Amino acid sequence: MVKPNFAVWEVFHILALVMLGGGAILVGLRLAGAGLKEEAPSAVYRGIGPILTVGAVGIVVTGLLIGAANAERLYDSAAFTAKMLALAAGLILTFGALRPVALADGAVGGGAAAATGAGLVLWLAATVVFLTGGLITPGLFHVLTAAALVVFATSRGRRRWVFVGGVGVILAAMYAATHVLIPAGDLAHADPANVALAWVMAAWIAGAAASEGLSRSRQGQTAVGWLPGIIGGATILVWVTAAAAGRWIAFA
Repeated sequence: MVKPNFAVWEVFHILALVMLGGGAILVGLRLAGAGLKEEAPSAVYRGIGPILTVGAVGIVVTGLLIGAANAERLYDSAAFTAKMLALAAGLILTFGALRPVALADGAVGGGAAAATGAGLVLWLAATVVFLTGGLITPGLFHVLTAAALVVFATSRGRRRWVFVGGVGVILAAMYAATHVLIPAGDLAHADPANVALAWVMAAWIAGAAASEGLSRSRQGQTAVGWLPGIIGGATILVWVTAAAAGRWIAFA
């Protein structure tokens, strides 16, 4: 009964992931000072919380059914390993950190801080698997794109457009390196170039986020500190990581 209905479980699995990811985006952006700014974080979470809970239950149940129907393919899949690490990190960050911090309107208690640390360690492990997973490594570009969009949404004024300009320059460099300077099909040189420029992109994104945080601190706009914004952004990105890993299971 499980295997013949594999496609059905896949559909519900994706729907559950959309519920989790969509809810995390709304609450995470609010903690980072963007999105539904007219509402308190606690009000946003109370409206979204039931969706996150249903999504979490759905993704675990459908994931078990999918795994039972396709266990031989998942056994040695690097993408599956990355997804499981990201899934664990996502559940910890969403319900152990995002939930209590949002309900406390940005105040971070000891339990939430501990959950944040645990979730970030697992997320780092998932990204390491992605980086070393051969064919699945390009999936990290999904995460970088999401991170760039989060920084774009949370940055303001001139810093936002400087950030966009820098992203444009890096993307142009990627295109030139892999389509002009390096011959088509020369993966031995194109792959290292892509990885190096991806690191440059990651550094640019992290630097822009830090610059925005410093600017807000100087202007007294972050009374509760940086940690709520980090929790919000990390929770968004960990679900993007899980989704990207799931997509790449079919390719590796």
